[in-house]
Amino acid sequence: MAAGGLAVAAAVLVSAVVGTGAPGGTPADREAARSGPGAAAGRPASATEPGAEPRPEKCADGSNPAESLKPSGASGKAVERIKKKDKLVVGVDQNSYLWGYRDPSTGTIEGFDIDLVKAIARDLLGKGGADRVVYRTIPTDQRVPAIQSGDVDMVVRTMTINCSRRAQVAFSTAYFQAGQQLVVPKKHARVKGFDSSMRGKHVCYASGSTAEKMMKSPAYAALGARPVVVPNQLDCLVRMQLGEADATVTDSALGAGQAAQDPSVELVGEPETLEPYGVAMNLEDEDLVRRVNKVLEDYREHKWKSSYDRWLADDMMGTEGKKPAPPEPLYRD
Repeated sequence: MAAGGLAVAAAVLVSAVVGTGAPGGTPADREAARSGPGAAAGRPASATEPGAEPRPEKCADGSNPAESLKPSGASGKAVERIKKKDKLVVGVDQNSYLWGYRDPSTGTIEGFDIDLVKAIARDLLGKGGADRVVYRTIPTDQRVPAIQSGDVDMVVRTMTINCSRRAQVAFSTAYFQAGQQLVVPKKHARVKGFDSSMRGKHVCYASGSTAEKMMKSPAYAALGARPVVVPNQLDCLVRMQLGEADATVTDSALGAGQAAQDPSVELVGEPETLEPYGVAMNLEDEDLVRRVNKVLEDYREHKWKSSYDRWLADDMMGTEGKKPAPPEPLYRD
């Protein structure tokens, strides 16, 4: 995103009450899908029918894409590579308020994702490891190429684990879950939900995102929205502020960040999907995947809640369940 666009979007960095509409299905169904053990496996990364209770995604081999390798504290080839160069190169976002964003007063990148990056760095590089992280800000559609090319050791950037991505990169176990949801202006919203109100309206989403995948699927494409595709999800907030988009489709977690930045917009309806976020790494770096999963075991128990309370508690408003907790890890070996 251009610096000018970020300045427009970041002009109001205040907390806002995030609006939600009536849930689909029974309250019990919704709560069961959003919380409790194994919640990360409850919904697919791409819904198939607007408004329907989504079913779990399964990959071609019948597995859940959120299944990862069992944790290990061993140092293999990838871990030793990072230790030898004495730095951890991580692809992050600098535009997602609360998750990975550049604080205009300090110039440093902060947020929920960044807290996890620092925990991983301390484990790999020792007590001062958090100071030896090289942050590389990358747009949504460059996350996978950056990993495959070796430009980064990993990506920690609200990246949804799904079947198509799992074939390209390796993922840790899930550390958060969200879902695709609508962000609209609070006043005079022209889009009311994933329904006929979308027809002919300009609906914004990021290139390479799961929102794009969902909106291009047959059932959602049939709603007749006019796509506005941008490099980063925060660009959609700017487009709405300028009157160039009627609504944004993005992860509920990121939508809550947009509403916190700009109190003139709000989340509406219910999430259409489950988006389990994972740390993405190169397929060849299995020892690094296991090491990150080892870090996540401790992080879930001792650090996740404090990071959540610092960054997200005031603005999430139940998008991740009534009792915020990290998803239970799933393993395939």
